[in-house]
Amino acid sequence: MGKKSTRESLEGIEMRTRLPLFAFLYPFMVLLSVLGLSYAGDTLSSGQSISDGETLVSSGQSFELGFFSPGSSKNRFLGIWYKITPKTVVWVANRSNPLADSNGTLTFTNDGALVLLNQSKSVIWSSNSSGTLRNQVAQLLDLGNLVLRGNSSSSSDEYSWQSFNYPSDTQLAGMNIGRNLATGLESYLTSWRSADDPSPGDYMFRLNRQGLPQWEIVSTDSRIKYRTGPWNGVQFSGASMAPSSVSKPALIYNASEIYFVYEPLLNGVVTRVTLNQSGLLQRLVYTNGSTTWDIMYSTPNDLCDNYAQCGSNGFCRINEAPICECLQGYTPKSPEEWDLLNWSSGCVRILALNCSKGEGFLKLSGVKLPDLIDFWLDKNMSLDECKAECLKNCSCAAYANSDVRGGGSGCLMWFGDIIDLREFPGVDYEQNIFIRLPASELGRCILELAELILLQTF
Repeated sequence: MGKKSTRESLEGIEMRTRLPLFAFLYPFMVLLSVLGLSYAGDTLSSGQSISDGETLVSSGQSFELGFFSPGSSKNRFLGIWYKITPKTVVWVANRSNPLADSNGTLTFTNDGALVLLNQSKSVIWSSNSSGTLRNQVAQLLDLGNLVLRGNSSSSSDEYSWQSFNYPSDTQLAGMNIGRNLATGLESYLTSWRSADDPSPGDYMFRLNRQGLPQWEIVSTDSRIKYRTGPWNGVQFSGASMAPSSVSKPALIYNASEIYFVYEPLLNGVVTRVTLNQSGLLQRLVYTNGSTTWDIMYSTPNDLCDNYAQCGSNGFCRINEAPICECLQGYTPKSPEEWDLLNWSSGCVRILALNCSKGEGFLKLSGVKLPDLIDFWLDKNMSLDECKAECLKNCSCAAYANSDVRGGGSGCLMWFGDIIDLREFPGVDYEQNIFIRLPASELGRCILELAELILLQTF
């Protein structure tokens, strides 16, 4: 046999050197795979993928994206959660289409869409966005927003898709809940089905922009559970917009968009808004070093918050007993039910309106305005013009300013029944409403007021 060349000898030495090193590293490579340590960084690039056990972590270590099983379920979902204890999921991609095993993969399609694939490579979920941007990447931001962008772009105006536009049951700071009027995109919260099932549940928290914007909690069969009351230029007439100790809410309302958003006020305090399985909208707070979320408030907050608690033409006052009464000029439709504190049948007029002389209005101050069902709106009228317009129409049951700023402006008129009216005193601005009464009822109100003044005098 011939003598081996120097090159062959060197290759043999190099191979013998490599093998022990590989043998040394292999157990650690297996261990890393088993432990499922986080995928490097906060960004997934085209050509890369994430498997079950790997995660993206936002740059500030606030949020994590990966696969999880909720509660006692064995199904797997792709989601985003706070990187804290307890693990708190805030967004789910495939909430209606779970994976049956741990063989899911998050990756890009050739045209730039982000997709979740199962073991057989079938698409379980897709961002439904195409590659309008070259060299697209997915990045988990420290706000908890998963965005698709060009690899050299960081502007939110250049995102081709973002999870903030498609919330699950949670609103995070900086997330808009409402509607983009230019594109038609609507963002709303939907409760989970149960603690073990993140599929869409029985309730939604969404914008109702009929007339004036108001937000409502509504069931999947379209029954309203709660509404904020219409926006009156300062706040929703039945929900305060005053900043709390931990967050500052804001309404963006212009020709191209209507949405509700909030920003945090305290470092070291994390806050979120969640719609739970029972249809309660809750603000929860988590303080660094804590192991639990504290409920700051829940909505509906009291019985008068429940939609139409006192039925049609009823007035709810939470500090009175009983809490429901008929508006002046109305009487219980079913006195027997009202005696049993069942007010759902509401109230009916004692005397019908007929546009006769002497009809007028009773002023109620500090209220959440009734629901905008059968109504008329003119934002340019004065209150006196609104009153005159209401008197011209025999079906007009009440009127109010649509904007309380600067002494009041605009005109809202209600026709037919008054639904979901409650007492709600304002802090800086009070919302008033004027209820129409026949001449005889108006005279009785004046007489009762005179008697009250007389009694107080003596």
